[in-house]
Amino acid sequence: MLTVRPKVAELAFQVYGRSLHPELFDIHRSRTVERGGYQARFDITSAGHVVTFRFQGLTLTEVAASAQHPLPQKRRIVSYKLRGQCDDRVDCRGGLRYQFNFQLEPVSPEVFWTFQEELAIDGLRNGILHRFDSSGRISLGALSFINVETRNRSLLVQAFHTFPDDYAIVKTQSLFEVPKS
Repeated sequence: MLTVRPKVAELAFQVYGRSLHPELFDIHRSRTVERGGYQARFDITSAGHVVTFRFQGLTLTEVAASAQHPLPQKRRIVSYKLRGQCDDRVDCRGGLRYQFNFQLEPVSPEVFWTFQEELAIDGLRNGILHRFDSSGRISLGALSFINVETRNRSLLVQAFHTFPDDYAIVKTQSLFEVPKS
């Protein structure tokens, strides 16, 4: 199976107030954590990632994927083209708070390769890392890395996705905060 990324210009960042079927995505790596009354699953997909967060009957699903990817519109809360930089927040019933930011950063080839090398080293020690096949134009493939920090009342998710053909890096950071009991 070929595991090459889509073009960075095709990406979208979406958030749903529901779970999405795993069959909708080409998942390469996954991890699940449970802590402080919440559960979260992290998937590295062919275009980016899926984070599914569950707390007391509420589900939020964050997706970084191709805008052409056929995803449902039902209960979609947020939808942005993944361009430039964006910060936003969603306050949910029951006091659950979700904050996120993303950034698409075009960089010089030197900065790109240095960042990708450092990401590969960090990925061997922490988080979840996946190396993609080369697209053919550039000899090295893309990387995706997800780092997770858990606390009893919060979950911080940092994701980095590289796009060698475009010398671009997508960085996302999401914070899920559960209310005091």
